This record gives sequence, C-alpha cells and structure tokens, in this order.
Amino acid sequence: MWQQINQTVDLGWDFYVPVILFVSLIALAVPVWAAIGAAAIIMLMMSGDLPLSAVGESLFTGIDAFALTAVPLFILTGDVLVRTGLSRKFLDVAEALTQFAKGGFGSATVLVCGMFAAISGSDAAGAAAVGRMTIARLVESGYPRPYACALVAAGACTGILIPPSIAYIIIGLVLGISASTLFLAALIPGLAILISILVTNVIVNRIHGYEGGGNISMSEYLAQLGRALKSGWYAFIVPGIIFYGIFSGRLTPTEAGATAVVVTIIMGFILRTLSFADFPAMLLSSAKVNGVILPIIAFSAPLAEALAIMGVPQGFVTSVTALTDEPWILILLMIGILIAAGCVMETTPNIVILAPILKPLADNIGMNEIQFCIMMITALGVGFITPPLGLNLFVVSGITGESILKIAARAIPFVLGMLVVVLFIAYVPAISTTLLPDIYK
Repeated sequence: MWQQINQTVDLGWDFYVPVILFVSLIALAVPVWAAIGAAAIIMLMMSGDLPLSAVGESLFTGIDAFALTAVPLFILTGDVLVRTGLSRKFLDVAEALTQFAKGGFGSATVLVCGMFAAISGSDAAGAAAVGRMTIARLVESGYPRPYACALVAAGACTGILIPPSIAYIIIGLVLGISASTLFLAALIPGLAILISILVTNVIVNRIHGYEGGGNISMSEYLAQLGRALKSGWYAFIVPGIIFYGIFSGRLTPTEAGATAVVVTIIMGFILRTLSFADFPAMLLSSAKVNGVILPIIAFSAPLAEALAIMGVPQGFVTSVTALTDEPWILILLMIGILIAAGCVMETTPNIVILAPILKPLADNIGMNEIQFCIMMITALGVGFITPPLGLNLFVVSGITGESILKIAARAIPFVLGMLVVVLFIAYVPAISTTLLPDIYK
C-alpha cells in the first residue's frame, strides 16, 4: 500500500526520515509531543514546503481555540469531585441501583465509571478514582484481583466515550466540528459501550460465579435506594448542570466546564470536605494532565500542515480505494488502523495525526462526518485496555501492583464486547445521528 502511496504523491526521504525518527523516539519513551515536534521540524526542513518561521505561528494557532479551554476545566472538575468525596456518593447510588442483581457490586463499579465519565471526560482519572474505591471491595466480593482490575479498566474507557469527553473536543477542533454536536451524537454510542461492559461482566460472573447476591425484596431494595438517593442526591447536580447546559444549548462546553468547577468547589466548602489548602495540589494535578495534552495538539499542527502539503491524505485515499471500492471493507480497514494505533499510542496524538488522514477516506465512501468521529473515538477507546500501551491497564496496575499482562488477559471479554459496539457504530449511522438535527444527517 505504501508503495502505491509513494507512486501517487512521490514520497521521498523528506517523508520517511521524519516517520522513522518519530517511531524511534516513541520506542525510546521520548514524550509524544517532543517526538511529534521533532518529526514535524525535520519534515519541514527536508521538504522545504514551509519555512521554519511558520512553525512558531502554527504552534500558537494550534491551541488558540476557545473550545480547548474546556479541557483543563473538565479535568479540574474531576479532580475536585474526588477530593470532595462526591465520587463516593455516585458509588453509593450505583450500588443501591444494582443490589438486586447477582454480581451487583461489579455492575455498580461499571455504573460509577460511567457517572464519573459524565463529569471528568478523562478515562485515566476515572480508572484511578474508581479503582481506589472499588477494587479492594470487588476482591472481597469474590472477584479475582486481575479480573477486578480489568473490570475497572474497561469501565473507565467510558471516560472518552461518554460526553462530555476531552477526545471529542479535540477531534472537533481538528476537523472543525462543533464539540456540542459531537457530545449529542456520542450519547447513544457511549451508553452502548457502557451497556456492553455491564452485560459482559454479568455473563462472565454467571459463568464463573464470582459474586453472589440478588436476594433482596422489592421493599428493601426501594428502601436502600431511597436512602442512597437521599444521602447523595446533591452529587448529581454537577453532571446535571453539564448535560442540561450543553444539550439545551444554553452553555458551551467551556461554559459548562467552568460552571461545573465553581459548583463543585462550592459544594466542597459547604460539605467541609474541601479547603483552600487543597487548591495548590488540585491545580498542580490538573495542570500536569493538561500539560500532556496541549503540547501534543500544538506540535501536531505543523506536522498536519506538512503532511497536507505533501499530499499524504489524498495519496492514502487514492491508494486504498485502488485496492478495493467496497465501503464495508474500507470501514473494516479504518477500524483496524484505529485499533492498532490505539494499542501503541495515546488518544490525543492518534486524533491529531490520523483524523486528517482517514477523514477524506470516510468522505470518499459517503460516511457521515459525525459518524466517522464517533467511530474513530470509540475504536481508539478499545486501545485503553489493549497492550502494549493500554493506559488504563497501567493505571490500575499502578494502584494495585497487579501484573499488567494478567489484567490484560482478563480484559479480553470486554475488548470483544466493545468491538461489537464499534462495528454497529461503523455500519449503522443512526446510532450516531438519531439525536442530531436533520442538517447533520
């Protein structure tokens, strides 16, 4: 395939040397932003397509977007949520909701991952926060520790799949699509992923009999659920503000994120679980996460410009469609590329590098651009529980000391369940477009 692309756009060493450099730097564990920046600069120097003086301007314009302000705000909201103890209220309500079922606490763990995702937009933060609350209890309930870790890692994948999601903000910025529109389109697919993880856990639990339970009368169930809601109803004010504000059109994602931060902080002071002494640590923690994301976006801008000038996206489309013109095969090819990329690199660089390359191919086969974005993010999300990168695997391994390979082996059923949803999203446009206005369909 690359030989055909080379013939189509006349690629030379000005393309291959930067690519080899990028791969080598990633293999040497050099930060992704530095690897992307080095590749972009070398490509521009060797090709002469753009003056190096344009790099500085590209770095600035790449992150000079109002929508990106939402990223640190949602990250900070998730951090405040954990420090105020509101995340434990989510767990109490989730546990009360699922107490009637066999494997109830496992299902509660997945639900609280989804609740946390609806606020923070970050999967790693969800894996760490929920893992610390639930893994020990899952083991006490009868789950093997590797499986408990895999369950949390899989549930936390919803962090980039359930809106508001940082990944959708970034891909919207890269492709020029409204983040609010992507949030609305991602609602059904995100819930479908959550349900697939829930169903997978129920099936595995029934096969192996990890957790019992479910022997509870309706009156007792309602009583416990009522107590949990009475004790923790106020925790749902934050996701309520985010969802209502964004989906009603009253707030932009950035405004919703800012409002969520303020409301969460106020609630922390009212509950006396937050003090001014906590602010330096919270801000530093959020800044570290944000400091990983923004440089990647900034340095990807000149790289994307260089690739576009060299005609790589167009050459890729021409070469791939020369191999086959069957849309369903091309969709499978895109899914394969995305899953493979998600296995070896984080979501942000995958989005900023692959989205401009694969989007023309999706347009060529008539795929709705919103559907393409949802398919791309969901397919990349599978990579969070797939070696060798598997970010969520590393997070839960770090907080438990469990072997990453053991966790990855127990995560296979969840990977298969998520892949089924990815295929439905790819081949059934209505899953992504049902909630959208007619103009986007």
